[in-house]
Amino acid sequence: MTHAIPIAITGMGAISAIGDDVAAHYRSLEESRHGIRPINRLDTHHAGKLLAGEIGIANDKLHDRLSIPRDEAYTRSTLLALVAAKEAMEAAGFDPTDHSRTGMISATTVGGMDATERYYDDYLVSSTHRHFIPAHPCGYAAEQMASYLGIKDFVTTISTACSSAANAIMLGARMIRAGLLDRAIVGGTDCLSRFTINGFNSLMIYSDGHCRPFDDSRNGLNLGEAAAYLVLEKPELLPQRSKRAMAYLTGYGNANDAYHQTASSDNGEGAYLAMKQALDAAGLVASDVSYINAHGTATPNNDLAEGNALLRIYGSVGALPPFSSTKAFTGHTLAAAGAIEAVFSVLALQHQVVFANLNFAQPIAGLGIVPQTRFQTKKIDHVLSNSFGFGGNCSTLLFSKAHD
Repeated sequence: MTHAIPIAITGMGAISAIGDDVAAHYRSLEESRHGIRPINRLDTHHAGKLLAGEIGIANDKLHDRLSIPRDEAYTRSTLLALVAAKEAMEAAGFDPTDHSRTGMISATTVGGMDATERYYDDYLVSSTHRHFIPAHPCGYAAEQMASYLGIKDFVTTISTACSSAANAIMLGARMIRAGLLDRAIVGGTDCLSRFTINGFNSLMIYSDGHCRPFDDSRNGLNLGEAAAYLVLEKPELLPQRSKRAMAYLTGYGNANDAYHQTASSDNGEGAYLAMKQALDAAGLVASDVSYINAHGTATPNNDLAEGNALLRIYGSVGALPPFSSTKAFTGHTLAAAGAIEAVFSVLALQHQVVFANLNFAQPIAGLGIVPQTRFQTKKIDHVLSNSFGFGGNCSTLLFSKAHD
């Protein structure tokens, strides 16, 4: 089997409840410091009751940070996205007018819902906030981002539930490998909204406390808001500006078990197929993987399905490499999850570490798998990152160390 050349990662940017740039995220992960607290900023009757990973920066402050007039119709998801994408572009150090074909592939599920929730009734009686109406659809954010960042060659949006950002990263890599783009800014963004909090709560999978990924007593997730973006480039571009890759995207896979609208099959068929595809695409076997950043939402269904899929890939508990879910740090950030966890995967490769799975006490009955429970230094060559969405949309990314 012939394997395509790896795709270079040259820049990263992130903002979430545990940091407003990549360096701050690493410090929080290193210190096992989570960002899950009672909801405070969002206007909801769950405020002070349910826990979430809120970013403690108001929209006006985000406008100011980005030098965007406060009265312009930028939703919170878009503002967060611009903070992260701008950091990624600056880290990559490229000029968007350098004649390389550069694309913007952004993922979101919330879109402009936060503004719609705030202003819907007002739309009917006043023109004050009506300029936010076009900002509601998911695709509007990517168009605003591309305009702000000067990206003109290709712009699109992906919305495949919680695998959205992983699929955005995958599409960027595929377009570069196909010769359609030279470079792509890829990732995802979602802010907190009443729509998502009420939705997950109505499904009875929102925890009444801190989420406990892969624990036998897990009872649901905590939502979070975040944005994260990577700059992907074909390796030939890097010598032109004396740039080194942070890491490489070497494999990816996407599969759907078509089992249920909001649940995974108990045997994790979609998750298993996505991981297998990613390994095959990279020309690696399961034992080559040094660390797995698991999807690990802490819902009863997800963790059982993912655990079974991991055992199918590895054959036995003893063969599993260190794995952990980092959602107890950030909350489940929906469309941003695949991107924020891609950043964590690259950080694991750069710093040669594995991250803690917080709040774990007892293995899931019948599985017996035990996640990594503390931050630890370890030789890391390859990292698998899983992102599984409603509707059975399962995606896996495989990241590899950049060797000197």
